Amino acid sequence: MKVVLFCGGLGTRLREYSQTVPKPLVNIGSRPIIWQLMKYYAHHGHTDFILCLGYRGDLIKEYFLNYDECMSNDFTLSKGGHEIKLNNSDIDDWTISFVDTGLNSNIGERLKAIEPYVKDEEVFLANYSDGLSDYPINQSIDDFRETDAVVSFASVRPPQSFHGVNINDEGFVTHIEHVADSETWINGGFFVLNNKIFNYMKEGEELVEEPFTRLIQEKKLMAKKYKGFWSSMDTFKDKTNFDNMYASGDTPWQVWKK
Repeated sequence: MKVVLFCGGLGTRLREYSQTVPKPLVNIGSRPIIWQLMKYYAHHGHTDFILCLGYRGDLIKEYFLNYDECMSNDFTLSKGGHEIKLNNSDIDDWTISFVDTGLNSNIGERLKAIEPYVKDEEVFLANYSDGLSDYPINQSIDDFRETDAVVSFASVRPPQSFHGVNINDEGFVTHIEHVADSETWINGGFFVLNNKIFNYMKEGEELVEEPFTRLIQEKKLMAKKYKGFWSSMDTFKDKTNFDNMYASGDTPWQVWKK
């Protein structure tokens, strides 16, 4: 099944890195977050990728054109370094399409730009490319196929350390609690989409605003609550948290290692 990855944004909230590389190329350990995400999908049998490029898309192309499998695989070196034999491989069965979808395009415009690449796909997958999870994507696909929904996505608890506040008409707080302990759920991505999604989109629209509103009105938008691991990399703090987890060996998103 084809996987559409939105990786063309400016990543302004991760400015410490995004001024030099696009956010999808920010490393967690020895590999960038986009590799971690693609490895997740490949583990579940989905190895046909469409990368929606924008900001510094040239660097994403260069990364894969100069891909070094020795960095994440065991190998044997012989003949004074002139011969390298990989003991296993990462991406030999991956197909990757690199598509320029515009420097300032929103997610809806990027999806619309790759419509020709998924025109023969009844169902395809998509992801924001800035979050990792151990979400059971294949179960989500199976459940989706049993409905007449057009889009399904993972709905997760907000992990950030904020507090939700209820305020009355007079400005007094009536309730406050940590958002992670509330009944608040957010859009975590990991989309499953029917090709009919393009019938609900108009030029220039953001995906989760106007098109999703139309789907809601027709009861065609689904969300699956997921309480397992999910985390996004929006800020420097998020990057640090991922690095600390990787250093301690706590990497629940690396389902291929389980």
